[in-house]
Formats: sequence, C-alpha cells, structure tokens
Amino acid sequence: ALETLKMFEKKDSRVKSAAATNLSFLYYLGNELEQATNYADLAINSDRYNPAALTNKGNTVFANGDCEKAAEFYKEALRNDSLCTEALYNLGLAYKKLNRIDEALDCFLKLHAILPNSAQVLYQLASIYQIMEDPNQAIEWLLQLISVVPTDPHVLSKLGNLYDTEGDKSQAFHYYCESYRYFPSNIEVIEWLGAYYID
Repeated sequence: ALETLKMFEKKDSRVKSAAATNLSFLYYLGNELEQATNYADLAINSDRYNPAALTNKGNTVFANGDCEKAAEFYKEALRNDSLCTEALYNLGLAYKKLNRIDEALDCFLKLHAILPNSAQVLYQLASIYQIMEDPNQAIEWLLQLISVVPTDPHVLSKLGNLYDTEGDKSQAFHYYCESYRYFPSNIEVIEWLGAYYID
C-alpha cells in the first residue's frame, strides 16, 4: 500500500493530497509519528481544505500530547466539512482529555445524531456522564450500547458497577453474571460475585 501510494506523490495537487493523506494515516497506524506528521503536512500543503489531512495532522499532534493544538486542527477540518465524523469524534476526545467536559459532551451528542448506532459514540457518552457524576444518564447510554454490542463483557461489568454504586444489587448481579459468562477471567468481576455470594 505504501509503495502504491508513493507513486501518486508526483501527480497534481489533488491526487498528491489524497495519496499523502492515506500515507499519513498508514504511518500513524504503524506508530511512525514522524513520517505520519511529514505526510500530513504534505497533504495540507497540497490541499489546505482537505478535512482528512487536517484530521490526520490533528491526530499526530494529539499523539505528541498537544491536545489544544490538535483540537484546532479538528475544528478546521470541521469548518471545511461539517460532516467529518472522524474530526468530530477526535475533537470530543481532545476536549475530554482537556477536561472541557461540556464541549466534549456537545461533540458526542452531535455525533450521536449522525451515527445513532455507533458503539464508540455511545460508550463515550456514557463515560462523560460518569465523569459528570450522573450515573442514571450513564446507565441509560450503556443500556443503549449493549443493545448494539450485547456480548461486550467490559460494558456489562461497567453496568454492574454502576448499578452496584446506585445500591441496586439485583441488577448489578445480573450484569456482572452476564459479563462473567462472556469473559470468565476478569478478576474484578469474580471478586464482586464472590463477595455477593458471601453476603
């Protein structure tokens, strides 16, 4: 894939930008951040309005720990294409990392309107409500999430934990049992179930 894309580097700016965008993404996936950054810059220089290139540049900046600057790249990508879901999702993550929880929530709610059955978006919404110390809302989003991915043991144990925190032992027991059924090696779940049986 890298060799094929490199053949397009010498073409006109539109093709060069597309090739450089894909190369940047491939290097990013391979955790070669320097190369990913170089190709993201090349893609942006070839086509300043390429939302995927701006998102890739934001990703490399985010990976280097500068969430504030990454958020700027994601916002620029969204100004060029308001339906760029990758930029919107990553902007939400950047805001979450920066502890700008209300702005992160806004991003993920917008994404939910575009992608109502996205497991990642539902998970992020539940996570944000948990950070906001609103367990009832977190439970609501996790219940929607398990309707999309019913066999995810991590989500099931998270539900069990939230119900336990709320004092609903029977619901907590149900979800911890379901989590154990799909992944019987989770020590925290085993400990909780053991304590429940002792009680």
